[in-house]
Amino acid sequence: MRRRPWFLVVAISLVAIPVAVAAAPSTATVEFKRAQLRVEINATDGDAGLQIDLDHDPWQSLSLTRPDGQLIFEVQNRGVLRDYGLTELFSESSEPPFTTFPLSEFKQLFPAGDYVFDGVQTDGMQMRSVVRLTHDFPDGPQITAPEEDSVVAPDELVVRWNAVMTPVGIQVVRYEVLVVDESRGVRVFSADLPRMSRSITIPEEFLARNGPYKVEVLAIERSGNQTLTEVSFRVR
Repeated sequence: MRRRPWFLVVAISLVAIPVAVAAAPSTATVEFKRAQLRVEINATDGDAGLQIDLDHDPWQSLSLTRPDGQLIFEVQNRGVLRDYGLTELFSESSEPPFTTFPLSEFKQLFPAGDYVFDGVQTDGMQMRSVVRLTHDFPDGPQITAPEEDSVVAPDELVVRWNAVMTPVGIQVVRYEVLVVDESRGVRVFSADLPRMSRSITIPEEFLARNGPYKVEVLAIERSGNQTLTEVSFRVR
């Protein structure tokens, strides 16, 4: 009977040891599993936003540095999240209209070049990825169907668009089509399509409710930058 307290103390100590070791700092460095930086332009509304898209094992801090060395983004987990960690992260900058903040000024704010993502995992492992941001922006796709403010039957909607081949030098690698039920903004139909695609039939089941909808077609350049055009329509 006297051995039981002694045994419990030893067991607790053994459990505590791995926790202390896991929190020790590490000098090793790994790349993020996903580290993307891109610009999305809305050709219909006339605005642009910088998008950050990251994924990795649980981390406790992140930062992003411009090509000139200026720190422009930083996340520090606090409290219980510091050791528990976060994994994925997506964020987008504000999107003031070009009438008040022209694209030329946007490009000065986020110059082309190598941006550096740094971070620390919850186990102390250092993370670093260098991501190139370009100013290669495709033109917005011309949507040929449906027409703006048209009315369609739920079993007849085919989204069509023309190929994006401008400006000179850009290379569109795929398209993305989104259909949004604007009366219920959380309902979104989304499809990633190869670069040769020019149309997609939207399932009747998604359009079962009457009301306003919006279709967006995004042209995605090899750099990751993307430009979208949107059209509003109604389902009868």
